[in-house]
Amino acid sequence: MTTIHSAPEQSATRERTRKAILDAAVSVFASKPAATLSEIASAAKVGRTTLHRYFPERSDLVDAVAAEATRAVGEAAAAARLGEGTGAEALVRLCHEYFELADLLTVLFFTPGVYQEDSFAESASNDDDVTDAIERGHSDGSIDPDMGSDWVQNLLWSLLYTSMDYVNRGSGTRLQALDLTVRSLRRGIAPDPAV
Repeated sequence: MTTIHSAPEQSATRERTRKAILDAAVSVFASKPAATLSEIASAAKVGRTTLHRYFPERSDLVDAVAAEATRAVGEAAAAARLGEGTGAEALVRLCHEYFELADLLTVLFFTPGVYQEDSFAESASNDDDVTDAIERGHSDGSIDPDMGSDWVQNLLWSLLYTSMDYVNRGSGTRLQALDLTVRSLRRGIAPDPAV
């Protein structure tokens, strides 16, 4: 007897399979940036042929992971409620939200080809809500007014890179890295008390 699957069922199955492959890619790339497609297929519990049906080339998979990183970073910014509290408090919340993406950030920073400046930098680093939070911090006195928005955003991303590297090298746990990142961010953006 032949089972006929409806188009919505097939579409849902395809989306689950695609998500399983992407999740596996993030997990595998986070610990092994040069992982092969075979290793990713194995982690996703799909055959290599299935993986190639979704992502014919490694570059297709890397591009999909990059798009996922861009999407997830945007969602993290929304979850940080950047319009609430002082500017510094908003950035600390953003830092916590970004830390929830630790594996994805590790892949973004350390897997060749994932960071694509054209798409990622434009959507993440020039986010109007982040800029607004920083400018609010300038006005409310929680962020040094001499530190422009670009500087503060680059500082935050530099700290995130440092924290992921710190954990990957086994220098400390993610919790320790988060604590150090938040403390460094707070101290780094605070107005100079001598002024």
